[in-house]
Amino acid sequence: MSEKEQTHENEIEESGVSRRGFLGAATAVGAATVAVPMTAAMFSEQAKAKSKEMASAHVGPGELDEYYGFWSGGQSGEVRVLGLPSMRELMRIPVFNHESATGWGQTNESKRIMGDSHRFFNGDTHHPHMSMTDGRYNGKYVFINDKANTRVARIRCDVMKVDKMITVPNIQAVHGLRVQKVPHTKYVFCNGEFEVPLPNDGRDMRDQTKYHSLFNVIDAEKMEMAFQVRVDGNLDNVDADFDGRFACATSYNTEKGVTLPEMMANERDHAVVFDIPALEKAVKNGDFETIGDSKVPVIDGRKGSKYTRYIPVPKSPHGLNTSPDGKYFVANGKLSPTVTVISIKKLAALFSGKIKERGVVVAEPTLGLGPLHTAFDGRGNAYTTVFIDSQVVKWNIDDAIKAYESKSESTAYIRQKLDVHYQPGHLHTTMGETRDADGKYLVCLCKFSKDRFLPVGPLRPENDQLIDISGEKMVLLHDGPTFAEPHDCMMVHRSKVKPNKLWDRKDPIFADTVAEAKKLGVNVETDNKVIRTGKNSVTVYMTSVAPSYGMNDFTVKKGDEVTVVITNLDQIEDVTHGFCVINHGVSMEIGPQQTSSVTFKVDNVGMYWFYCNWFCHALHMEMRGRMFVEA
Repeated sequence: MSEKEQTHENEIEESGVSRRGFLGAATAVGAATVAVPMTAAMFSEQAKAKSKEMASAHVGPGELDEYYGFWSGGQSGEVRVLGLPSMRELMRIPVFNHESATGWGQTNESKRIMGDSHRFFNGDTHHPHMSMTDGRYNGKYVFINDKANTRVARIRCDVMKVDKMITVPNIQAVHGLRVQKVPHTKYVFCNGEFEVPLPNDGRDMRDQTKYHSLFNVIDAEKMEMAFQVRVDGNLDNVDADFDGRFACATSYNTEKGVTLPEMMANERDHAVVFDIPALEKAVKNGDFETIGDSKVPVIDGRKGSKYTRYIPVPKSPHGLNTSPDGKYFVANGKLSPTVTVISIKKLAALFSGKIKERGVVVAEPTLGLGPLHTAFDGRGNAYTTVFIDSQVVKWNIDDAIKAYESKSESTAYIRQKLDVHYQPGHLHTTMGETRDADGKYLVCLCKFSKDRFLPVGPLRPENDQLIDISGEKMVLLHDGPTFAEPHDCMMVHRSKVKPNKLWDRKDPIFADTVAEAKKLGVNVETDNKVIRTGKNSVTVYMTSVAPSYGMNDFTVKKGDEVTVVITNLDQIEDVTHGFCVINHGVSMEIGPQQTSSVTFKVDNVGMYWFYCNWFCHALHMEMRGRMFVEA
C-alpha cells in the first residue's frame, strides 16, 4: 500500500467509517461515483473534529501546562523536561553527559556526584521513571539509566538536578529501569541487557556459554546496590506489580547467542518473574555469592531457582508493562504479532507449584507487526506500538481475555489502529504507570520522521507525537521534532511536582564545598578572598549579586591549579549567574542562593577576563572581572 493510500485509509477510519464498509459501499454503488463525494465529506468532518481537539489541547501564552513530561535524551545523555499538552521543552537536565551551560561534568559538585565515571563524556539515557508512594507518583525523584556506561542516576525533582549516581557492577548495558510501586519506592529495578562472563576477568571471554545477565536491585534512597540475581538468557525491559511482591522482565536472547541468527533462533523466549520478598530473605540468610572484587550479593535465579519463574512467550519479547489496575503484566512480542497478558494474581500459584508457567497467561491478542510497548488509559484499554506497521493499536484487555478463553480467532478486541510517523518505539499515557491513570493523552515516540518536517540534511530529527485518547477514537494532535533519540518518557500531573524557586542554603549538593571553606575559616556567604592552599594550588572565594562579583580581580601563578567557589546571594527567582574564564574552557551555572565551584589549571602568563555567562541584569555585560596570571 502506498503512503497516499495509507493516509486515505486513516482518514476513512478516523471519520467513523471502516475501510471494509467503505470499500463495500464503493463496490455496490460504483467506486467512481461514491469515492469522491464521500471522501470530501469525510475531509470536512475530520477537519472540524481535529480543529476542536486542537483547541482543547491549546496552552496559550502565560498559561501553564497540565503535566510535566520527563523525556530521556537518548545519546545526548540528558533528560528533558516538557510541558503537556503544549509539548514545549522547558528544561534540559544534564545527567551522564558533560554540559557547557551549567558546567555539569566540570564543577566539583557534579564530579563528586558522577564519581569515577565523570571521565566518560557520553551517555545513553533510556528509561526515566518517577518514585512512587502506594502506586502513585510522589514527585520526589526521577531515576534514569545509562545503557552506554552501565550507570543509574537519580534526579531530585525539587531542584531538577542529579544528586546521586551509581555504576552497576558485574554487568554491561543497564536497560529496562522501573521503580518499586508499593508501599513506596524502596528499590529501583534494572536489567543487564548484554550477557558477560562472570567474573569478567578475561578467563572466559570467548566462551559464550559462560555469559550471564543479572537482574539488579538498587536501594533508591542510598543509591547503593541491594542485590543482584543471575538469570538464564539476557534481560530487556522490566516492571513491578502494585503489591510489592513481583517484578517481571523480558528476555529476547534465551539462546545466549552472540550473532543475529543465534539470537533469533527460538520461536519462544521468556519473561522472568522475580519474587522480591523471597530474594530479600535470601540475602538475609546468606544464600548468595559475590563475584570478583564486588561485595554485592548475587543470588542464583536461573531456571529451577525458588526465587524466579520463567514464562514462555513469543518471540524476542521487548516491552514489559503493568496495567494500572495491578492485574496484568503485558509482554510485547517484537518478532511476533502478539502481546502476552500475564495474570499477576496467578503468580503466587505459579511459585507454589499449583500451576505451570503458561497457566498464568490469560490472553495473547494479535495486534500487528512488531509490537514493542504497551500503555494504558485506566478504562480497561491498552495501547501498543507496532513498529513495522507504524501504528498505535488500541485494544480492550477484557475482550482479549474472552477471545483467548473461547479460542476465538476474532480480533474484535481491537478498537482502533492509528497510523503514526514512523516506526514507533515507546509510548506513554498521562499517569498511565500508576493507579491514577487518567486516559487523557498519549505520547508516541517515533524513531523516524522522514517527510514530516523541513529537511535538515542526512541526520534527521525524530518525531514525538501527541495523541488525544480521552474519547472513543485516538486523535493525533501534534508532531514534535526532537534530536538524538528520546528513547522513553513519562508524564506526571503538575500537582505532584513542587520544584523550589530558590536553592536552600543547606542543600546537600554543595554542602561539602561549604564545609571545606569552613575548615579554611571562610564564610562563603560573606567572604571574598584568595587562599593559597598549597605550593601550586589556590582557592578563590567570591560572592555574586547582580550585576557584580564580590571581587573585581584575583591573582594566581602560572602552573597553579585554581579552584573558584562562588555563592550567588541573589534572592530573586530566575536570577542565575554564571562564571566563565576566557580561553580556559571553564564555565558553570550558579543559581540564586547556590554555591558552585570549579577547578582548572592555568598554564599561560597574562590577563584573562572572567564574566557572567547567564543573563542576569540590565548591566549583565558589565558583570566581569580579571584573572592575573603571574610568572
